[in-house]
Amino acid sequence: MIDAQASRIKLILFDVDGVLTDGKILLHADGTESKQFDIKDGTGIVLAQRVGLIVGFLSARMSTPTAQRAAQLGVTLLHQGVASKLETYEQIVDELLLEDEQVAYMGDDVVDLPVLRRAGLSAAPADAVADVRSRVHWVSRANGGHGAARELIEVILRAQDRWNPLVDEYLTHARVSGVGTGDHGRSVPDTTERNGARESAAGVGPRGSKQ
Repeated sequence: MIDAQASRIKLILFDVDGVLTDGKILLHADGTESKQFDIKDGTGIVLAQRVGLIVGFLSARMSTPTAQRAAQLGVTLLHQGVASKLETYEQIVDELLLEDEQVAYMGDDVVDLPVLRRAGLSAAPADAVADVRSRVHWVSRANGGHGAARELIEVILRAQDRWNPLVDEYLTHARVSGVGTGDHGRSVPDTTERNGARESAAGVGPRGSKQ
């Protein structure tokens, strides 16, 4: 059933705090904040966009790091500080001329339930609250901020027969270049994040903290 639902997806929406991050916010003395974002999630988001899927962020909080992270990943569908996630969701779907069945949404808390009930493929990280995990179509094996978004993207791309061709591009280039498969090379579009396992965003942000 999940494969059938995933095969129809054209838009993937993510909550931010607790989904793309571990839910923790570091408040600095000067009033700014920082969050951790996962590099693997970021690579998945870029790859999803590369094959033509639309990716968007839908958050109840206003956050400069979130806007910076979206810009880094080329995500232009960004809605922050929304009073009603459902109303914003409906606006997005109407503007893109999509049906609910063509939308996947990943959320982690009860405020996400109205959108999760509407989305054609509803998903949650492993550490989402119980009231969310029990009501979604699919639950990741990974926690929020630790690869949950990437796992959902792979489920969707595999169901649409788009994942293996992406991997094959890098394997083919590795054989041609005579380098290890970990080197993405230069002739294959560089759609991955290669600056370490994790990266934080808070302005430029200190390194070593994820997406």
